[in-house]
Amino acid sequence: QEQLVESGGGLVQAGGSLRLSCAASKTIFSTMAWYRQAPGKQREWVATITTRGFANYDDSVKARFIISRDHVKNTIFLQMNNLKPEDTGVYYCNTVPINTLYWGQGTQVTVSS
Repeated sequence: QEQLVESGGGLVQAGGSLRLSCAASKTIFSTMAWYRQAPGKQREWVATITTRGFANYDDSVKARFIISRDHVKNTIFLQMNNLKPEDTGVYYCNTVPINTLYWGQGTQVTVSS
């Protein structure tokens, strides 16, 4: 059973940067996305990247976050710059559309003000 493994989270001050990774054990030839869940809130979509590399972002992260992928390494990345306290949450990756079997443990991102 495939499961995606997220990593790269941590504690950072507002204005700082983090780079998240999402690794798959096999090739997932699909549009991929990052999602996040803030404390007490529902999981929300953050960014999407197609198999050809076209990206789309939620307005709240546009111009600050960059999604990318490495087909050879079966890995998705999320470069997060100019982080804000409202970016705090657990970050997950999954396919588009979502495959519930792919949910991993996520990686915690905490941004202090």
